[in-house]
This record gives sequence, structure tokens and C-alpha cells, in this order.
Amino acid sequence: MEYVYAALLLHKAGQKVEEESVKKVLTAAGVKVDEARVKSLVAALDGVNIDEAILKAATVAVAAAPAAEHKAEAKQEKKEEKKSEEASAVGLAGLFG
Repeated sequence: MEYVYAALLLHKAGQKVEEESVKKVLTAAGVKVDEARVKSLVAALDGVNIDEAILKAATVAVAAAPAAEHKAEAKQEKKEEKKSEEASAVGLAGLFG
């Protein structure tokens, strides 16, 4: 992940995302540089519009947030329903046991 962060930092600073600049950022951050990962990163970003990619990722994250909230609410409701059922079962057992 730190390799991607290095590329984003360079991009935000208006610098070209090149092998040597990525290495410098990683070294300055105290990361042991893996040459193959640096080469892969730079090759993968070749021709990519980073600003557009960030905007697209942010849009997807915002769209996913309401779905995650709904899922958490449904899970909480199921827990409460189960507790209610367990409490009812205990009450009935008291009548017959």
C-alpha cells in the first residue's frame, strides 16, 4: 500500500510518477524498497489518469456507504429479534417447567 501512497503523494505534488522518484519517497519514509514492486507500480500507472481514477473510486465509495449502513441496521434488528425470541422462550419454560 505504501507504494501506491508514494505515487499519490508524487502526483499530488505535481511530480512525475517515475521509478526514481517513487524510490526516493519510500526511502524517505523508511520503507525498504522492492525494485520489482516499484517497476510494477510505474508500469501499471503508465497512461492512467490518476485524478480520474481517484474521482471514480470516491464515487463508488460514496455509493456503497448507504448499502453498508442498511446491512448493519438489518443485522442489529436480527440480533434484537433473536433476544426477544429467547426471552419469550424462557418465559414459556417457566410456565411448564
